[in-house]
Amino acid sequence: MAGARASVQACGCGDLDMEVILKEDVANLGFRGEVVKVADGYARNYLLPRKLAMQATETNKAVIDQMKAAAARRSAGEKAKAEEFAVKLDAVALVFTRKAGEGGHLFGSVTSADIAAELDAQGVEVDRRKIQLGDPLKTVGDFTVAIRLHREVTARVKVKVQGDEPEEKKEPAEHEKPAEHEKQEEPERDAAIGPAPPAEQTQFD
Repeated sequence: MAGARASVQACGCGDLDMEVILKEDVANLGFRGEVVKVADGYARNYLLPRKLAMQATETNKAVIDQMKAAAARRSAGEKAKAEEFAVKLDAVALVFTRKAGEGGHLFGSVTSADIAAELDAQGVEVDRRKIQLGDPLKTVGDFTVAIRLHREVTARVKVKVQGDEPEEKKEPAEHEKPAEHEKQEEPERDAAIGPAPPAEQTQFD
């Protein structure tokens, strides 16, 4: 009730003058099947049109127990699936390569959208809104990112951000290097041989 009152006051909706039954979980207000009091305008302009709630009339109140039972069964099934999916996510390791400067600061960042895209590339589909990344990652290093799959189940994915290494200057292949020793041997060999003797002249009487 305190959460509902705080939510209504925060949005400036006025006095709490309508009871509604929540048909879905609503952040800062309540969970599916709960009866909460909200401002009339908030209920009529937001909750009811979006089918997030229905008026808590005497007729509707009669189905609250049925809704709660159905919600409990559905939540249990969703939780079981989330726990199974969490085990899969806990084994995932993501690696991102970004340009980085001194001190490991990135020229850019790694966002929740980047993480969702990389998971999808590995065949793991996750709604990026479930990725609990307060601020984008802006430094190199190893991180653990939480993914809230269910209100009672949170998975954690390992994320490594590394800086790109400048391409090292390529050394010429051995067969491409000039044969310097061969070039140096030629003058030495010529010097050892010395100048050629003059051609002999044949005299005729």
